[in-house]
Amino acid sequence: MRVGVSLSSSVNTPDPAQAAKWMIERTRVADRVALDSLSVGDHHAMAWPYYQNTPILGRLLAEWGPRPVGCLFLVPLWHPVLIAEHVGTLASLVDGADTPFIVQTGIGSGAGQFAAMGAELGSRGTELERRLAIAQALVAGEAVSSDDVHPGAAAGSASHTVQLGLVPARPVEWWIGAGVPRALERAARMGTAWYGGPNLDAESGAAAIAHYRAACAELGKAPRSIVRKDAIVLADPGAAVARRDEILAQGYRGMTAGQVVAGTPAEVADQLAPFAELGFDDVIVRCMSVTQPEALETIELLAEVRSLLR
Repeated sequence: MRVGVSLSSSVNTPDPAQAAKWMIERTRVADRVALDSLSVGDHHAMAWPYYQNTPILGRLLAEWGPRPVGCLFLVPLWHPVLIAEHVGTLASLVDGADTPFIVQTGIGSGAGQFAAMGAELGSRGTELERRLAIAQALVAGEAVSSDDVHPGAAAGSASHTVQLGLVPARPVEWWIGAGVPRALERAARMGTAWYGGPNLDAESGAAAIAHYRAACAELGKAPRSIVRKDAIVLADPGAAVARRDEILAQGYRGMTAGQVVAGTPAEVADQLAPFAELGFDDVIVRCMSVTQPEALETIELLAEVRSLLR
């Protein structure tokens, strides 16, 4: 089971420059212990400091070696041409000629976030598929029609061919976020992999991976399953569990103790083992809302977790 890290882009400090330095420090540790992948998230119109996905990843790439790297796009909130252009630009900065660039996709939530971006919450499923298909075609070097990019264009508007010159010369992996059956079928149809959310536990994960694999089998595609988990990994087991309980008591992402992992490397490996047994190929770990020293320790100890899972 591969172990990657998804850095939190929201860091609780009044100093934006300091928070950016913390993200850089976390990347350096993840690179030093050679975790299997690095990624960052995506949110918009946040009421607290949040570092946007593509510019911060561009900076972090300077600290990351020739291993898979990428970021999340909440696709219904993005213009598909912009997604493709950002992917092409970032992919050109990745170390290693054959290193994959990862595009993680999400459907997004929150009426305020959608209103701020001029998007309709009610049509997000349809828009995700439409925009994703366009972005994938452009990233692959294909031409699309401006009528497809802007299906609501005024009648009589001239149609143009849209094609990008900066096409990735490396593999691009599409990790499709999904939880419900229809979305799992979309992941099988449109993705390189299914990207399971952090709320999955062993029971819900078993049902979801079975549905995804069945959808892949119908399409004749090889499945690849990835799960994201929020975690605290510390050498002191009591400290890890105490911090977990403290953070969850504050309402952390609406999660329960059964949906996050906490403890020593051995304990965390035991908590992740059921996902490996179900057939998940990768786990992508995000540090819970901990201090910088705790985050750095968590990232460093993930290398031990990985060795135990293998």
